[in-house]
Amino acid sequence: MRELMARHRTLCEQAVDPLEIAAGLEDAGVGPGTAARCRHADVFALAEEMYARVPRRPPDSAAAEPAEPWGSRSGAALRTALAVALPCAALAAVRAVRPAGPVELLAELVAGGALAVGCAGQVPRGRRRPAGLGYGLGAAAVLLLPLVAGAGRPQAAMALAAAVAMGAAEWSARWFRHVGRVHLRGARTIPDFRGRLRPVLPVAVGLYLAALGVLTFTALAVLTVVLPRPGPQPGGLLHAVVQRADGVQWAAQAALGLLLVLATLLLHCGRAGAAAAGLAAGAAATALPVLLPAAGGPLFAGHGVVGAQLLGCGAAGAVLLPCAWVLLGRPGSHR
Repeated sequence: MRELMARHRTLCEQAVDPLEIAAGLEDAGVGPGTAARCRHADVFALAEEMYARVPRRPPDSAAAEPAEPWGSRSGAALRTALAVALPCAALAAVRAVRPAGPVELLAELVAGGALAVGCAGQVPRGRRRPAGLGYGLGAAAVLLLPLVAGAGRPQAAMALAAAVAMGAAEWSARWFRHVGRVHLRGARTIPDFRGRLRPVLPVAVGLYLAALGVLTFTALAVLTVVLPRPGPQPGGLLHAVVQRADGVQWAAQAALGLLLVLATLLLHCGRAGAAAAGLAAGAAATALPVLLPAAGGPLFAGHGVVGAQLLGCGAAGAVLLPCAWVLLGRPGSHR
């Protein structure tokens, strides 16, 4: 017990309640086994004794992390949207003017590098910047694959909408982390904290997917107005926009959005490794049918790159979702 208190003395001295100590112990790998060796039923009971035995020494108020206001969160979301959307828009413009050749290859490399840097810039302050490099490369890969593979104008417009929606993912992740910190200060036990946080993750993901849907519809509407299909358009603009993308394209867009928002949430809660692994898996699974068409099955044969995106991002998102549910529900992710 004394060794454990010495190892986590700073945490115990600056904690405002036992729950914060329990979160720190959980984040450091202290589990029920260690608590049992110290003659306690669980980690929370161990944290209560450590909180009672170690005198408080609060940190300097000037060094305390300030609360993030709504305006700061929105400004960060806008900067992220611009940093991610501009390289994608530039690549789409180059492909429209020069669909093949060395200029297109150079534009792809420059856009990929700029996009990776822009996504890596989402790493929160106080965390290691290199930790977000894998996240940036993975996000750049899944966003640029539809443009690089030449999936058509509607899919290019949807890819640009997903790039702009990265700002919404940034806002949702920052809001989720803010709410998690509020509940961490207010909860009395770890089960109480998890119960309070349980509905927050679906709300954060739902807000992002709603923003992605609005932006995707807007991008398709702009494409329909700027480049209308030849011949009469029965049903007006709304019918023409609906005809631009089928159900598989919308499902692929939702799968891409789910993968991106889960990775962004994990990144902002200190789980950059899991975020990078999920994006890398999604990019690899999407690129595999493009490189080896036999691996894509009938969905890729019938829908091309869109089918590959649905398979790759959907599978990666399905695996990442329960992982994010477990990791983001831990108090250590919100310290």
